[in-house]
Order: sequence, then structure tokens, then C-alpha cells
Amino acid sequence: MEHPMENEIDPKNEECCGTQTPFCDCRSMGDPLPMAEECSTQATCCDPPSDSTDTAYDRPGYTLCSFVERFFETPAGLTPQIGTTLDNQDFWGTVSARLGIGRDRYTIAPGLYAAGEPGPDSPVLVTANYKLTFDALRKELRHLDTWILVLDTKGVNVWCAAGKGTFSTAEVVRRVKTTGLDRVVNHRKLILPQLAATGVAARIVKKGCGFEAVWGPIRASDLKAFLDAGMKAENSMRRVAFPFKERLVLAPVELANIGTPALWTAVAIFLLSGIGPGVYSIGDAWHRGLVLLMSALLGVVGGAVITPALLPWIPGKPFAVKGVIPGLVMGAAAVVLFRQGLGMLDAAAMILVTGALSSYMAMNFTGSTPFTSPSGVEKEMRRAMPVQAGAVLIGALLWVAAAFYGVHP
Repeated sequence: MEHPMENEIDPKNEECCGTQTPFCDCRSMGDPLPMAEECSTQATCCDPPSDSTDTAYDRPGYTLCSFVERFFETPAGLTPQIGTTLDNQDFWGTVSARLGIGRDRYTIAPGLYAAGEPGPDSPVLVTANYKLTFDALRKELRHLDTWILVLDTKGVNVWCAAGKGTFSTAEVVRRVKTTGLDRVVNHRKLILPQLAATGVAARIVKKGCGFEAVWGPIRASDLKAFLDAGMKAENSMRRVAFPFKERLVLAPVELANIGTPALWTAVAIFLLSGIGPGVYSIGDAWHRGLVLLMSALLGVVGGAVITPALLPWIPGKPFAVKGVIPGLVMGAAAVVLFRQGLGMLDAAAMILVTGALSSYMAMNFTGSTPFTSPSGVEKEMRRAMPVQAGAVLIGALLWVAAAFYGVHP
């Protein structure tokens, strides 16, 4: 078979591609050169030269991603070769996604890609079309020659997509067939991430497309060692860890997602804080409102930052329980901080609200750790949310009552 790199196509000149978008927002059902009619939200980098005869541009509406270096011919058609070094666009795209900005659209087109100079005997790695996942994989492929089969997981990472059913047996089989992978490689093996095992049945994959599913390591950083060992994983490659750095990197997303709810919560706090013996006081709404708002913010920090940071050391198994402990500590800190003019009812209200908010925020991490299961998460939420809502309601009543019977600033 002719080596695919013998027929390279340089798709666009550097001057044009200096303004490329950092990702392709297109969920095409076929190969990675989507048709315009299949894409509803696609943007183009720039048009090819008017005298261009490259077949890559016979497909209208295609967006060239910054990570695509060139195309080359394979028995199944043109395949994009990707870079394995992340650039500034990748960095800022990651920052935006971590902050929840455009995260649902941070995707690449599914299909077959190439890293390095793969041939017919090169391994095939399967991954999701979430750009963060794709980047985590490709940056570990430097000096490796591999094919990458990207599934349409609707922009969801491997682990969550396997649970949601988008990284599935049917999608693996369909993507193998639509890309013509059997014409590109001589072997019949797919290396799938181990975290996708809950969504993929290896036996049915083999029956559906003729390819054997081989479970790769948990982390992309172990791929080289896995391949060098003849596709054999050490025990350490099968174990899921959730270290401090990975726990803390999730906090910005959770904090970014509370924007609108936080605004309405602040409005409610200021409205409640003005109720008192004189029916309503703007001064009390401002002064007491700031105190309760700061307490609520400390509760959010307790659940979204302190709980994941100290996760292994906080007692309790349910995340709702784990979140209560930092919340109570933060509530007590708020009482000490604003102790001047506070009464018992004020303090009780602040601690209840802070603890409930911290507990609620901590539950958002249940799907990000190896310590939970979908059924366990649902059970925990059914039990915890009524208690959290009740605590907030009691805290609100105590806060209003404190204006009538307690001492307040």
C-alpha cells in the first residue's frame, strides 16, 4: 500500500491562515470535511485562492482548524494531519472553556485524523470530539505516528459521554464505517480510552465493524508506554486518581456557572434585608443585605473551592455532606467577621444559608470524580436538595425575624 504521506496537500498559505478560528464548530455525520448544509453554526477561516484546484475545497463550508497542518491522500480519501504542539489559540480556548465561555461549542468535527506520519500498520486511537479531550490526547502524541478516530460525542468528554450514551458502541461502529478505516489500516484493532468502557461493548464492536476493541490506559500521558509494551497496561495505568490540581481546575467552571442564579439570589437577599419594624428600610436593605450576601458568597467558595481542594481529608462520603463542613466553617467565619451588631438569630441565619449553599455547590463535583456512580448521584440529590432548600428557607425566615427581635447593624 502506498504510504499516505507521499501525497501531501498544503491547504492554505500562512498569511491567510493567521486568522483561523481555534476550532471547528460542526457536528457532521461523516468524515472530517463537513458539507455546509450539515453545519448550522460554522464559520470559515478564509477562502482558498481563486486558482486553487485542491480537492479539499470542493467541499463548501469547510473550516480549517488551527491544529490542522496539511492533508494527505489515503485509500479512504483526504485525511487531515494535526499538530501535536498546543498553540496560543489552544491555550485561550482552554481558558475560555474552563471559565464556561462557549464550552458547549468547544468541539471538533468527528472523523479520522492523523498524528505524525502514520501508515497502514499504525495504531488507531479513539477519542471524543470535545476539544479539551482532543487536545489532551494530541499533545501526548509527539514523536508518535498514529491515527485518531474522533467520535461524535456532542462535545462531551470521554467519561461523561460514555455515561450519557454518546461515546457508545453504535457510534464507534458507525464512525469506523463512515471513515472507511478498514481501507486505511491493515490491522483490525481500536485503542479506546478505558474510561469509555461503561458505554462500549467490545464484543458488539467486533461484530459490527470487524475491529477489536483494546482498552488503553486511563491517562493519555501513558499511551507511549502502553504502545511500547505491545498494548499492555500496567496496574498503575488502570487506576483513576483525582489529584489536587485536577480537583481545583474544576472550580472556575462551577463559579462561572452561577452568574444568573447569583444575581437573583443577591436581589432576594437585599429585598429580604429591608423588611423590619418600619415595614421597609432602604438602609437596612443595604447594610444587612451586604452582610448576608458576603455570607452567601463564602458559602459558594466553601462548596466550589474549599471542598474539592480538601476533598480527601473532609469526612463523609456524600458530597452534600462533605460540602456542609466547609460551609459551616465559612458561616462561622462570616459571623466572626461581621460580629458587631449581630444577634443570635442573625448568626443562625448566616450559618444555615452558608452551609446549605456550600453543600449544594459541592454536589456539582459528583460527576467529576471517580468516587460516585450515576445512580448514587441521583439518590444523593433526591435526599439532599430538599434539606438544602429547607435550610435556606429557615435561614431566610430567621434573617427577617432578626430585624424585629434581634440586634442588627
